[in-house]
Amino acid sequence: MTNERKPDFSKVQGTVRGTTGEVPETAKPDFSKVQGTVRGTEGVVPDAGDRSYTVEKGDTLSHIAKAHYGRASKWRAIFEANRDILDDPDRIKPGQVLKIPAIDVDGDGDVDEDDRR
Repeated sequence: MTNERKPDFSKVQGTVRGTTGEVPETAKPDFSKVQGTVRGTEGVVPDAGDRSYTVEKGDTLSHIAKAHYGRASKWRAIFEANRDILDDPDRIKPGQVLKIPAIDVDGDGDVDEDDRR
């Protein structure tokens, strides 16, 4: 923790000048009749580019990565995308539905949609 002091802006004053003259800082906009609604997007907006795969008996993340990305070494992308249901990359179970995220397979900085099979 540092001993740096934060700047004190308590005495800062401001004035707005408009076409009708000077408006004192105490004049505040009236937001009393503003209404708002918040709606969640879960289940409405899918993860862009993500696919899913249902684990079958004998599957490993490496085998799934090889099938979807052409490279077994990309298994970690599948594991990280599924941390909400996977604690250990070696313990996947038949019937689990895994997200297969869109990733940059060839290292050019772009997500490679066409590389997924």
